[in-house]
Amino acid sequence: MIIDGENLILGRTASIVAKKLLNGESITIINGEKIVITGSEKEIFERFKHRLKLKNLANPRKGPNYPKSSERIVKRTIRGMLPYKKPKGREALKRLKIYAGTPEELKDHDVIKLKDAELNKEKSLKYTTIKKLSEYLGSG
Repeated sequence: MIIDGENLILGRTASIVAKKLLNGESITIINGEKIVITGSEKEIFERFKHRLKLKNLANPRKGPNYPKSSERIVKRTIRGMLPYKKPKGREALKRLKIYAGTPEELKDHDVIKLKDAELNKEKSLKYTTIKKLSEYLGSG
């Protein structure tokens, strides 16, 4: 199943994809950088910046290590909705692929748009894209 991530809300998309992965489906998400997070841009940036500053006092080089690139932010969010520490969750995560943009080999395939996770731009005025967030966090 190939899902187009343009204008999809991150949390809703992640929960839908996690359920499908646990049911045994293989999922590919294209345009992962165009997925949106609703809320104030300033608060979103502060929350993710705070995650990057978390360190262990005993050894500051150790984690938790949070991703900065757009595809990895989405994958980490989906991982949080899977039972990742169990074999079932790890196998499910292996069936997930996320791309920024549309790769050449997937241009001819049928793409599904998730209606349940789509952003209603008339109702939600405050949102930011994953691409803006990853650029703010320092992804190249």
